[in-house]
Amino acid sequence: MNQTVIQKPDYEAALREAGVRITRPRRVILGILSDAGDHPDAMEIFRRAVAIDNSISLSTVYRTMKLLEGIGAIHRHAFEGGPSRFEPAVGDHHDHLIDIETGDVIEFQSDRIEELQQEIARELGYEIVHHRLELYGRKRRRR
Repeated sequence: MNQTVIQKPDYEAALREAGVRITRPRRVILGILSDAGDHPDAMEIFRRAVAIDNSISLSTVYRTMKLLEGIGAIHRHAFEGGPSRFEPAVGDHHDHLIDIETGDVIEFQSDRIEELQQEIARELGYEIVHHRLELYGRKRRRR
């Protein structure tokens, strides 16, 4: 089982290609997203943005995230009914393990899980076209 390596996306190029103007606040938000090694929610993105430029509004963050999601540059996740969290829509397919105590999101890829999913779908007469696997757990306590 492998933890995935996140590729650094070029959000500015994606928005320009979609005909969207890159404003100063958007550039700050895009930089935060590009450098994020986690899966931040909109409030966390906003907190990081105002630390750089206190003129950035929460509505600008939401609009930017909606734009990026609309052009397929980011994925939105709502883990366990929590706030929507975001990650780049680049790189290989991976699944998520969410630590229920800390909220940390660990990305991983398992060939065994992928093979088992294909086998189950085949046995039931289906072809998988998309899937998302989320595991929820806590660190095991050592005895």
